[in-house]
Amino acid sequence: MSERLWLVVPAAGQGRRMGADRPKQYLSIGARPVLFHTLARLHRAFPEARLALCLDADDRWFDPAWVPFAQWQRVDGGAERMQSVQNALAAIDARDDDLVLVHDVARPCVSVADLRALFDAATAHPGGALLAMPVADTMKRESAAGLCARTEPRDGLWHALTPQGFRFSLLARALSNAVKHGVTVTDEASAVEALGHAPKLVSARRDNLKITHPDDLALAAAILALQAGNSEE
Repeated sequence: MSERLWLVVPAAGQGRRMGADRPKQYLSIGARPVLFHTLARLHRAFPEARLALCLDADDRWFDPAWVPFAQWQRVDGGAERMQSVQNALAAIDARDDDLVLVHDVARPCVSVADLRALFDAATAHPGGALLAMPVADTMKRESAAGLCARTEPRDGLWHALTPQGFRFSLLARALSNAVKHGVTVTDEASAVEALGHAPKLVSARRDNLKITHPDDLALAAAILALQAGNSEE
């Protein structure tokens, strides 16, 4: 790998929507926690990458044995995802032109092919890149009363996924700008967009599931099993 690559994985969230006794990254898929599967998938695509893993300072579930990377560091996570990413950027010894990929710990099913395609796009495009998926369903706008107010055209609409990749200097500047100006950002790409850049959309597989609700665990297990059987991980 000619580029020096950093992986930032925010994993400090509590996942309260799961209604479990522990954060969702520590719930099991098979015999291993979600976090293990996510890091293993990233390592398969980028074995030489450097990892910054953002964990809650009081995390009592984490086991370092789950980390497959030779070069990695633990970083204290923040109250929000953006704060965790900023903490990671402040902690790593990155050059301005190093590539940083930020990935949700709750997305263990991302394919190696998509990871490598995202790396190539983020390397080539000065505004960075993100995995995304074209909207396939009819989109409805809700009224204040919870009724269908209208149907929204879906042409050109995409679901933003992760990883999202940017040069270190651009990402750090974008997040600092968002904090300074009180810009609400829901992902790294939205912070970069607020600076006037246009990240590249990289079409991704539809099985890049984000584990959010309890039934997502069984679905993720089925996806991982199918990928393994088809050698598509």
